[in-house]
Amino acid sequence: MSPTFPALPSPVPQTEWRPQIGDKILVDTEANEGFLLHRDGRTLTFPVATGQRRFVCYIGRCYNATTPERTWDIRSKDIKGDHITFGPSGRFLRLYWNDESTPYGFHEYGYEDRMFDDQPRFKSMGCVIVKKDIMDILDRTFAVNEGNVEVVTKYGIENPVSLAMTH
Repeated sequence: MSPTFPALPSPVPQTEWRPQIGDKILVDTEANEGFLLHRDGRTLTFPVATGQRRFVCYIGRCYNATTPERTWDIRSKDIKGDHITFGPSGRFLRLYWNDESTPYGFHEYGYEDRMFDDQPRFKSMGCVIVKKDIMDILDRTFAVNEGNVEVVTKYGIENPVSLAMTH
């Protein structure tokens, strides 16, 4: 059964945010903003960097690096050895789509300031890049939800709570 969300978001400061069972993550790939949502409609908004809006050749593949619009689940966590691409911790929260593992996920980046200071933030190879403090929160959210967190990526989100109710 899907959680019920109220109609309007209620912002929570990052210092007061505590992950809860049933939290969802929404990513607006147009504004490069992420939203963590509690079932009661409280939200935490944070900056993200999403996929370059062009074709790239990366790690032996050529593809459109635009972050896909989908409903996914985070179902696994990896620690990667590349501490530039995946940041100092190497944490990678992998996205699954249609019960299949994908190359997409959430991770930090080694040069966080450079990544987030420049605009627009269409800089990843398709993944959702977050700052270290947000990765800490996403990591705890993944743990609290016993390894399964719903994620929606969409180009343009007017009301995150309303979107969460439809997914």
